[in-house]
Amino acid sequence: MTGTTTGIDPSVPPSGSGCTECDSNGGWWFHLRRCAQCGHVGCCDSSPSQHASVHAGDSGHPVIQSFEPGESWFWNYDTEEFLDDGPRLAEPRSHPREQPAPGPRDRVPADWQRYLH
Repeated sequence: MTGTTTGIDPSVPPSGSGCTECDSNGGWWFHLRRCAQCGHVGCCDSSPSQHASVHAGDSGHPVIQSFEPGESWFWNYDTEEFLDDGPRLAEPRSHPREQPAPGPRDRVPADWQRYLH
């Protein structure tokens, strides 16, 4: 991550294995993003509720990392920059591989594609 770790705390674990807000209100997500500063896990901007970007705006925590298996890229909401490298964040680095995307399985509507942004 080009010379800065502002907005990143590698020692903080993720808040859970799914979107915090979707899990609390019965929603569902397409893909997951993890706040690199506090560990909040939220749903991506393609998801119906876009909780990761809402968290970034509300908290002032600008940097997220993909929370999808096999992905390690970062995004900075302030600079609108995609970064393909950065510090290794605390484990786990993604949701469980057996957890489907979209998910969670029991809350995804059959016509889920029509709800994506």
